[in-house]
Amino acid sequence: MSFTSLFMAEEETRDKEEIKQELDDLEFQMFRMKENMKEIAKKWQVIGIDQTKDDNWVVVYTNYDNNSCKIMLNDCVSAYRGQWDFSIQATYKDDDTILIGDIKGPENKGYGSICMNYLKEVAKDQNIHCITGDIAKRDWEHVERLVHFYEKHDFEVEIDKESKSGEIVWQPN
Repeated sequence: MSFTSLFMAEEETRDKEEIKQELDDLEFQMFRMKENMKEIAKKWQVIGIDQTKDDNWVVVYTNYDNNSCKIMLNDCVSAYRGQWDFSIQATYKDDDTILIGDIKGPENKGYGSICMNYLKEVAKDQNIHCITGDIAKRDWEHVERLVHFYEKHDFEVEIDKESKSGEIVWQPN
């Protein structure tokens, strides 16, 4: 067997192994999603499933009343144990505005983008024309990351470097 043939055979085997691993991971996530959705739906309203930038499946769910709206996410890599993996907590400022109070969870997994997209969908579904929020002094260590995140999601961002504060506003097109 020539070196080229040996290399091609090794490459083909490796690819098959990678594909098998990916399929095994996907099958596990689908099983976990089914189990997680059963548990989540007992307490929350499931509003979607989505994939992260790393191709992990997540269950997105919410609870909202006349005062608040919370968008939560659970990654299907792990079991749902009554706690979300990521959330955006907001309140209804008035009939036309949602005010983001806090965003909690790990960064750089794509969770924030998924939850923000669902928050905007909730706003549109409820005929709410504005999502606002504040950037506080406590956020200043990662203000560049926040500005990038909000601008990526079509928010207008105003920053006051002197007072280390800012405001964000989103209005649908």
